[in-house]
Amino acid sequence: MLALRLTRGSGPLLQLRRLLVAAASAGTGYLLLCILADAAAANGPAEAAGSFPRLLWALVPLAVTVQLAVAVARTDPATRPPDALTAVGLGPVRTALISAVSTAVACTLGSAVALAVFLHLRGDLTGLPFDGAGSATLHAGLPLPVAGALTLLALTPLAASAAVALVLRPHTARTPRTPQAGLPWGVALTACGLAAEAYAGRGTPGALAGWSLTAVGLALAGPGLTHACGTAVQAARPGALRLLAGRALQEEAGRVGGPLGVTCAVAAGGLSALALSGTGGTLVPLGPLTGPAAALVAGCAAASLITAGVEVRQARAQARQTLLDLGTPVRMLRTAATLRAAALLALCLPLSWAVAQLTAVALSR
Repeated sequence: MLALRLTRGSGPLLQLRRLLVAAASAGTGYLLLCILADAAAANGPAEAAGSFPRLLWALVPLAVTVQLAVAVARTDPATRPPDALTAVGLGPVRTALISAVSTAVACTLGSAVALAVFLHLRGDLTGLPFDGAGSATLHAGLPLPVAGALTLLALTPLAASAAVALVLRPHTARTPRTPQAGLPWGVALTACGLAAEAYAGRGTPGALAGWSLTAVGLALAGPGLTHACGTAVQAARPGALRLLAGRALQEEAGRVGGPLGVTCAVAAGGLSALALSGTGGTLVPLGPLTGPAAALVAGCAAASLITAGVEVRQARAQARQTLLDLGTPVRMLRTAATLRAAALLALCLPLSWAVAQLTAVALSR
């Protein structure tokens, strides 16, 4: 009940971000239901087993939806309760549980919308809409396994709420981990992913495993690369502006690096798909749903990066106010923010292009 009241009392921007989570959950749920309908309409176990690779590819939108849910939960003011709520027993554990419940509510709403839209387009509610245009694609008239549908729809709320509770759980005192610690592991995983793609070939589950390793590797390497980018900005006798921008990048590396790496992985995947299509190697692992799934993945990755920027702005609000009180011009702070954005863009574009070229070469073998 407290989680619902805090959700209702949130600001409009936070409610908008939660609606984005619900929309992403709805898109993921709809993709899963379409794959289930294809499997239910298959002729025999052998043809039904052919839907399993498509289900594996559908886990990619699920993963980015969970990432977006975690990013939105980290910007929730309820994760930093005021002293009044702390005094009545709302500690870090209960705060994490409240955020997990709020995430579960948003994702469940999206799954319910996905089910309603799917059943409506199949004609199971009020007849076939749009003159039955989607009857063949959604296999209208054929029974849909209820247990399987409910299980697939429950994946996103359960995974997202569990991830939020895990990320926001209170940590014990320990030596802080530097952003550069994950850089060697990220580079190693990216190399392993490219090798797996080259070994498995195009259109196989091994290609999905390789791309997943590459994405995880870039996410792990993102904080270290962001920290190195901040070091490069303030290199060679920097002035106050470059020092301010570089130190801020180094401090923000832990928050921005992960979403930035995932965004680079998504951009590299899109560029490699374009490169393969130019050589006659079009990659459509989800059939007609490949385009909407790719749009969903790109949208979730971009929204996660923007949300991470909102989290950074919230975390730096006090430091910004201190600088203003010391007489720092507002124009300098804005120029420093622009410089940080330009430095990150200069990092992402070559990195995404390089990974895309290596992926295209690996999948064209």
